[in-house]
Amino acid sequence: MAIPDFSAHGISAKYAVLVDVGYLYAAAGEVLLGAKERKEYRVSADELIQSLQKHALERIPGELLRIYWYDAARDRVPTVDQRVIAQLPWVKVRLGNLNARGQQKGVDAQIRSDLEALARHHAVSDTVLIAGDEDMVPAVEAAQAYGVRVHLWGVEPPFGTNQAERLVWESDTVEILSADFLRPFFTRAPVPVPVPPAPSPAQVFAARTVKPMPPKAPVGQITKLGPGRPRVEEVGEHVAQKWILTRGRDNIRDLLPGPLLPTVIDTELLIEAEKELGHSLRPYPEARVWLRDGFWARVYREFDLGVGISSK
Repeated sequence: MAIPDFSAHGISAKYAVLVDVGYLYAAAGEVLLGAKERKEYRVSADELIQSLQKHALERIPGELLRIYWYDAARDRVPTVDQRVIAQLPWVKVRLGNLNARGQQKGVDAQIRSDLEALARHHAVSDTVLIAGDEDMVPAVEAAQAYGVRVHLWGVEPPFGTNQAERLVWESDTVEILSADFLRPFFTRAPVPVPVPPAPSPAQVFAARTVKPMPPKAPVGQITKLGPGRPRVEEVGEHVAQKWILTRGRDNIRDLLPGPLLPTVIDTELLIEAEKELGHSLRPYPEARVWLRDGFWARVYREFDLGVGISSK
C-alpha cells in the first residue's frame, strides 16, 4: 500500500492517539490482576499517558496532535481521576454516560466521530487507536478512505484475543502492549480495614494545638480581619455534602484516605467556598486549612472514618 503524501497538500505529518479507556483498563486489569471490575484496582493514569505518548513517538512519524481519552462517568459528571487527567497537557477527555449497571453509553460513538472528523479535515496523517470493539471498523475504513493510516494497539490478553478479528484485519498496523509495559501503572486497590470509633468533638478539639494570638496592630493602624473559623469549616462541610450528592459516594471515596487533596480538587474547593462566602479566602492561609478541615470532617463522617484534620 502506498504511503499518502501529505506534503503535497502543504500538511505536515501529525498523529493522534485515541484511547478507549474502558477497553484499556478492563483488559489490563484482567491480564495483570485477574480483576473484573475497575474498583478492584488503581491506575496511575498520568504516568500511563506519558508512557503511551513516548511509545507513539518512537513508532509513528510526525508530531503528536493530542491524546483523546474516552471514558464514562455517571451523568457525565467527571470523577476525581478524570478531572486530574483533563488538566494534563495534550490530553482531551471525552466522557460518555455510565448507567446504573455500570455500562458505558455513547463512548464508541464519540470515538468514531472524532476519528472520521480528524481524517476528513486532514488534521492527521496517522492515528493510533487503542480499542477492541468491532463497532470501530466503519470509522477505521472511513479514515483510511481519506488517506489516514490507522495503527491498532491492543492489550496482551491472558488467552485468546480481546480485540475483534475484523478490526485487526482492517487496521494498517497492529501492535500488542505487553503486560510488562502496563504493569507499573496498575495496582490492586487496598482492602478496607476496620477503623476505631469516631472521637467526640471535645476530644478532637482538645488534641489541636492552640496557636498564639498575632500581635496587636499599632494604634491607628487598621487590621484586615479574615472570616471566622466556625463559618469557614461550615462552608467546607457544605461543599463536601454537595459533592457527595452530585458526584456520588464512589467518586468521593477516591479522595480517601486523605487528608491531602489533589491540586485540581483543592482549587475547586476554594472556588466553591469563596462563592458561598461572597469574598476571597486567598489572603488568609489559616482559613484555607479550616476549609479543608470542614471538608474532611464531612467526608469522614460519610464513610464512618471519624473527624479529619487537614494538612497544610
